[in-house]
Amino acid sequence: MVQLGRHFGTGPASLAEIAAEEDLPRAYLEQLVVSLREAGLVTSTRGAHGGYELARPPETISMAQVLRALEGPIAPMLCASDDPEHANLCDRSSRCTVNVLWVRVRDAVAGALDSMTLADLVPPRIDGTISPPIQPSPRQGAQTTP
Repeated sequence: MVQLGRHFGTGPASLAEIAAEEDLPRAYLEQLVVSLREAGLVTSTRGAHGGYELARPPETISMAQVLRALEGPIAPMLCASDDPEHANLCDRSSRCTVNVLWVRVRDAVAGALDSMTLADLVPPRIDGTISPPIQPSPRQGAQTTP
């Protein structure tokens, strides 16, 4: 998502480019973008110049949205999930003495993730805008810019 944030506004980035830049297997990224697309965080474009791009500006995408799209509800323990269906799975919830601790931990983590956007993780360029997009490697036959 940070790579897509860096690339925002310049068109789609291919998963091959992102995989090379982040040193991640392309197959792994293909799994991630399914969840991100279903959550409405990324869009895809088919074709020779296709790829993935953010569905909206990086400053409007909270890290909590990204994490929830990829991992599900934010919860240190199942009983402290912010998803009501998960909270009822533990039959001890009504008499649990540490549930309040897990709820506080959940709220603190969720608060930190809600307070950060994708733009916070994208290093700014010298001119104050978002950092330059990733460039395809020259061996793929694409043109690069300085």
